[in-house]
Amino acid sequence: MRNLLLVSSSRLHGHGFLEHCEDAIQSHFEGVNKVLFVPFALADRDGYAELVKNRFGELGLEMDSLHQSADPVAAIQNAEGIFVGGGNSFRLLKTLYDLQLMKPLRKYVGEGKPYMGSSAGTNMACPTIRTTNDMPIVQPPSLDALDLIPFQINPHFLDADPDSTHKGETREQRLAEYLEENDRPVAGIREGSWLRITGNHCKLEGSTGMMLFSKGKAPTPFTSGADLDFLL
Repeated sequence: MRNLLLVSSSRLHGHGFLEHCEDAIQSHFEGVNKVLFVPFALADRDGYAELVKNRFGELGLEMDSLHQSADPVAAIQNAEGIFVGGGNSFRLLKTLYDLQLMKPLRKYVGEGKPYMGSSAGTNMACPTIRTTNDMPIVQPPSLDALDLIPFQINPHFLDADPDSTHKGETREQRLAEYLEENDRPVAGIREGSWLRITGNHCKLEGSTGMMLFSKGKAPTPFTSGADLDFLL
């Protein structure tokens, strides 16, 4: 029984940290007193944990950080709710493998407990991290992620600027290259939007929408409130 909140970005222009999705966070963690934070996508884990602790405190939620736990596996097993923060997806995934936390996280989600991801934390919910925007600054043993959903996500999806003089690939071109070699569809979620997944139900929420990229098809736009159950 999946209970996932997959946010494109923790920051949105004109808003504070996690401000644009604070109502979604509170409803997702309804009934939860303390959230376990996974800070491994950034190098400054203490600073990251302090930022999230203060923000969650404003939302009425206590927080423990996994990097401060003497027994990370037990911490996951006993967690009421989990938030996996953004940063570099390769560093995050490598650390989860190094600490042997992939199976405990999958088991935790399988029990129907709430998982929230933002950016890199959202990438972790996918079958692989092949559609991340990040540089491979470290080498994880595999690109396989938690596989909590059967499709890929591209967080921070950015539409091409028709007036730009930049000659590098657009995000759409990069995702088209992915689909030349892979079959799974990709949800390109713009900053300001997120997916709420409960069991076999998937709904797009937020203010900015997304583009869906599928092999052999033209990109398809979706707006907030769209039913995306067909992706599951």
